[in-house]
Amino acid sequence: MTTLLQQIANGLVLGATIGLIALGYTMVYGIIQLINFAHGEVFMVGTFGGLAVWRWVLPESARDDWYISLPAMLVGAVVVAVVIAVIMERFAYRPLRNAPRLAPLITALGVSVALQEAVRLWFPDADAAQPFPRVFIDAQIHIGPVELEATEVLLIVVSIVLAVLLQTYVNQSKLGRAMRATSQDRDTARLMGINPDRVIVVTFVIGAALAGIAGVLYGANINNVDTSIGFQNGIFAFTAAVLGGIGSLRGAVVGAFIIGLIKTLSGQYMPGGTQYDYVWIFVVLILVLVFRPQGLFGEAERVRA
Repeated sequence: MTTLLQQIANGLVLGATIGLIALGYTMVYGIIQLINFAHGEVFMVGTFGGLAVWRWVLPESARDDWYISLPAMLVGAVVVAVVIAVIMERFAYRPLRNAPRLAPLITALGVSVALQEAVRLWFPDADAAQPFPRVFIDAQIHIGPVELEATEVLLIVVSIVLAVLLQTYVNQSKLGRAMRATSQDRDTARLMGINPDRVIVVTFVIGAALAGIAGVLYGANINNVDTSIGFQNGIFAFTAAVLGGIGSLRGAVVGAFIIGLIKTLSGQYMPGGTQYDYVWIFVVLILVLVFRPQGLFGEAERVRA
């Protein structure tokens, strides 16, 4: 029983990271129906942006004080991720907004590769695993028989709080209503005085900011990062968004925690162990999509006569 509870806790930690990334996927798709495969690389770039702040901006005297270093790294990661996302939207996606869907999809893959190569060129030895500082309290937290690092608890709490705040913001704010209107009918939203370009840029900014925060907390938790983390976690996040119902914020978070639990529990209890945990994730995804193609919380598309 102790092992089961510990694996569930580990799955929640993984799901918290995936959830913050999946929110960006599902928001962009909900607004412009674009699967932004470069979003995983935005997460990766944010991670290295936070690491750059630690190495080259923070004075050594401030690095041991987590209440200074952690906020500074989060700000750095968010700024880098947001700048990259805004440039990506303006120069890669906006010109193709009215193009056939295949064109922006291929562009997203190209941007993903370009960002990986840019980090390899810019960050020394980025191909090798880079040590990432543990910029939070180095303590063990015991919840019954379950043992978690303080950083893991922080990651879960931050993920849930940000997801709730984002859901509330989208449901209740003026800009959130503009996002929903743009998602439903961009041309009609423009006639009502909404600037769709501004709404789309804000959507990319919010998604990138969440990815940057996730990148720093992820790095602080595992203590090693490289350029492959964007692809790995991006695949998980995209799968979570599809599983939960792409376009649904609640679905993205729920799907992320389901993916995290499947990965850790299947690695422990299913045949093949960790070598086949990816297989079980996609088996569950296929089963869900067979019986509910729109995902767990997605809305079925209406067929127009």
